[in-house]
Amino acid sequence: MTAVRTRIAPSPTGFLHLGTARTALFSWAYARHHGGQFVLRIEDTDVARSTQDSVDQILASMRWLGLDYDEGPVYQMQRLARYHAVAEQLIAAGHAYRCYCTPDELDAMREAQRARGEKTHYDRRWRPEPGKALPAIPVGVNPVVRFCNPVDGDVTWDDLVKGPITIGNREIDDLIILRPAAEGTSNDAGALGVPTYNFAVVVDDWDMRITHVFRGDEHVNNTPWQINIFRALGVPLPQFGHCPIILGEDGLKLSKRRGAVSVTAYEEAGYLPEAMLNYLARLGWSHGDEELFSSEQMVAWFDGSHLSRSPAQWDPAKLAWVNAHYIKVADDARLAGLVARQLAARAVATTDADQLARACALFKDRCNTVVELTDWIEMLFVPVAPLPADVQAHVGEAVKPALRTLRDRLAAVDWDKASIAQAMKETLAAHALKMPQLAPAVRVLVCGRPQTPSIDAVLALFPRDTVLQRLQHV
Repeated sequence: MTAVRTRIAPSPTGFLHLGTARTALFSWAYARHHGGQFVLRIEDTDVARSTQDSVDQILASMRWLGLDYDEGPVYQMQRLARYHAVAEQLIAAGHAYRCYCTPDELDAMREAQRARGEKTHYDRRWRPEPGKALPAIPVGVNPVVRFCNPVDGDVTWDDLVKGPITIGNREIDDLIILRPAAEGTSNDAGALGVPTYNFAVVVDDWDMRITHVFRGDEHVNNTPWQINIFRALGVPLPQFGHCPIILGEDGLKLSKRRGAVSVTAYEEAGYLPEAMLNYLARLGWSHGDEELFSSEQMVAWFDGSHLSRSPAQWDPAKLAWVNAHYIKVADDARLAGLVARQLAARAVATTDADQLARACALFKDRCNTVVELTDWIEMLFVPVAPLPADVQAHVGEAVKPALRTLRDRLAAVDWDKASIAQAMKETLAAHALKMPQLAPAVRVLVCGRPQTPSIDAVLALFPRDTVLQRLQHV
């Protein structure tokens, strides 16, 4: 049996968006399930729009998600000589040809076709055929190289997601596989033209021995060209699986240009990578009724079946629910490190990792994201500003004497949860008050909010001096 090899091939013209991340996850999980290999390829032939910043962001996203690759990153712009050699091979075999049409000629061709009510397509005027006289080669025009697409018959494949698909060759024309030499070349590219997507992807998948291609279903219409090129080269075809799009909250396609947010933005917003992987996996794939599962479980289950043929709906509330689960079960020391980075971004310095870990353990059950967790923990390190309405509602004249007593008792007790609880109990007895009268007042003054977890546990997280200082204004 041929070893399974999958790939992800993002274009560095922007951030790694969620649809590509899901495709990467499916490709990675399929390779890992079958004991195969997963390749990262950077499709950077859009020279005008590709940037190093985008490459760096793609690599950072893959690292954060934990989608480790066995080969790569491979950069297409470092493989120009290979594409040129394969194009010459196709020309020599009669499967490709040079076309010298100028942009103005192509525009005129399409206008004439529209005027006749015809579908616009390249009329194959430079395609060599028996007995056909080709135009004279014009001076000063750098040619493109076009693929001789079959003019009759159909292209059929059994899609891993959609099932059998057939597209007639009459629906597609002779694809440009190499652009003119002057377009998009660099000093070290010599006279080579830059390949188009549909050509480069075939050469790459052939050279990299890719056996299974998972990608978005916007590529369905590209597949016939690619299959025909594979066949012209006489090399094995990969199996294709086209996954339906992800829809945004408005029901329209989520994309780089419309509403999508980068993968790294979710890291910055306080989501955990295991939560993102879990959520992305459920956007178009299922294993029974399982909603929460690890990446190891997904690898064990992901055999390429149970992929949905229907578009998936992006649901921020569901993602938040999944993330909240993973925060609850996360190691407190790990969360403390993430909170420390969030606090540093707010210019809040922390030095006590144990204090942060204890705070994470106390507050994490209330949080959907690490940012929300940080919002809670920040009060340990920066002054709080209670809302006047909260002060008015909870810090009345009746409770102020008890607050002064509590402050005096807290100044003398051991600084732990049990001793703090005992000091509060004694204060309540001394002033004939109930906990619902005293605790909210302490919370407002010390924490800046009237609701927190158990107040004795919360106070134990603070330095004693901070608590005493915040209680002195009564």
